[in-house]
Amino acid sequence: MDATSAIWLSLTDLGRLYGISAVHCGRLLSQAGLRARDGQPSQRALQQGQAFVRHPQHSHRHALWNREGCRASLEASGLRPLHQSTLIQQWAELLAALSEGSPSISTSAAQMAEELPGELVEPVNQQLRELGCGFQVQGRQQRAHRSIEPTPARTGHRTSTRAGLIDQG
Repeated sequence: MDATSAIWLSLTDLGRLYGISAVHCGRLLSQAGLRARDGQPSQRALQQGQAFVRHPQHSHRHALWNREGCRASLEASGLRPLHQSTLIQQWAELLAALSEGSPSISTSAAQMAEELPGELVEPVNQQLRELGCGFQVQGRQQRAHRSIEPTPARTGHRTSTRAGLIDQG
């Protein structure tokens, strides 16, 4: 890990990236073995460059956490960065609405799902299940093997959805 280009954050700021409190973030880092009982970074976190302590000789030591270094541990506990969580929610709501269908919308949920970034497929499918929607996005490998079906002509209009404007042209 390149410490010179790393982004170092307080526990509060690290938690904010995921929409959680500093206390919750600290608990998760402790569970991952990155934080000691006294609230300071563990030896492992320090050695791996996931944290560092400013003024280690002072009684008010202030730890900073490497955003990228802590990401895997926080995301392994099920967290997603706030911007990604919003994106997942918007995709799930859009696909759920499209799967219900409407005569004024000329694209299907399956067609729109082809635009979904691969890393969002599983989290969006999870969100769809939580919404009670039966539609599930097929993974990239499954999409590559299905037969190509003709798509309806696009009309070049925009459709308003809860997730924003979709350009259909």
